[in-house]
Amino acid sequence: MTTINLRYGNTSFPCRWPGARVLSVVPPSPALAREALIHAALDAPWGSPPLEEIVRPGETVTIVTSDITRYTGSEHYLPILVERLEGCGVDEGDITILIALGIHRKQSQSEHRKILGPLYGRIRVCDHECDNPARLVTIGRTTGGIPVTVNRLVAEADRVIVTGTAGFHYFAGFGGGRKGLVPGVASRETCMATHFSVFLPASVGGRHPRATTGVLAGNPVHEGLLEAARMIAPDFLLNTVLTPEKEILQVFCGDLESAHLAACAKVRDLYAVPLDAAADLAIVSCGGDPKDINFIQAHKALDYGVRALRPGGTLVLLAACPDGFGNPTFFDWFRHQDLPSFEAALRQGYEINGQTAYATLAKARAFRVILVSELGEVETGAMGMEKAADLDEALALAREGRPQTCVIIPDGGTVVPMIIAP
Repeated sequence: MTTINLRYGNTSFPCRWPGARVLSVVPPSPALAREALIHAALDAPWGSPPLEEIVRPGETVTIVTSDITRYTGSEHYLPILVERLEGCGVDEGDITILIALGIHRKQSQSEHRKILGPLYGRIRVCDHECDNPARLVTIGRTTGGIPVTVNRLVAEADRVIVTGTAGFHYFAGFGGGRKGLVPGVASRETCMATHFSVFLPASVGGRHPRATTGVLAGNPVHEGLLEAARMIAPDFLLNTVLTPEKEILQVFCGDLESAHLAACAKVRDLYAVPLDAAADLAIVSCGGDPKDINFIQAHKALDYGVRALRPGGTLVLLAACPDGFGNPTFFDWFRHQDLPSFEAALRQGYEINGQTAYATLAKARAFRVILVSELGEVETGAMGMEKAADLDEALALAREGRPQTCVIIPDGGTVVPMIIAP
């Protein structure tokens, strides 16, 4: 019986379960050294000229990059981007790095240092503020009538470069690409309005079937985000694809949509793991920090993990959540314990955090979820889950259900089980 070390925050738990199948991937080694990968991608962009044919001397440039909850390899690619921009004749003082917080909290000084790496202290860095009208400007409306209001630093810059990492997303299909701009640097109103399309019309009720993990075609959330992001008209995209150990495996540069689609195809090839039959039990680690920095981030592993289970199966989730829920309004939504009334409340006053809370409770109602985290027993119970102090206690609780089949997913925030129909 093999022992698997499952990451939990900045530590790990040893896990053993007789006969368990481990759902993991072993990505190929990067074809080049990290810096060479980045340069090669910049030299051969998808659907776009290289930066050197886009940027002119003296122009202002805003580089958008993800916050600390989404590791992207930014400390490696941002210095190379700045070096290339300087080679185009852009002065350091005309470059701004904008942290795409969406509706998340501001970053600390130490978090800025981690994101910027050796650029920290050299290049201006700003956190996006989704609720500060002075920092926002409306640039138009989508065909559906949604006002697209974004950070002035992207609306008014001569050139905009959006960066991030591509990965699965539980209702936008994939992260990365257009999401760096919307919701990344959009107003709260724009964020909420674009995400509301996760729902079918009220007359039908429920969630749109195409607004799900790994689906872009016909996904109304993706389509709305892309339309809004195109209105910003970014000049260039850089997206990484990472290994489960957070190493840069491949880099995709170029046009907002073309380069992102190529990155998504790579993610699907690497991290969609086939499964012949649904299991009784799934033991899932988010993959450690920062994928379990808060529950909103950890929810991805919950969403992906239950895909390996039969209806009513049990999921043990390791999610440290040292930052708590990740947003002060998230837990408030669990005042709704009845799913139909929860959906009605969301339709009346939609919030992205509410959508994640609704999705959490829906899964906790459909499956037995045992959570190992720093969250309290009351909070865990309100989310419909059972609290365990550690992995040993969680596994003891899981054994009470007499599961016959088990899967272990060490990188639950990355790997998506796909049950193959007979």
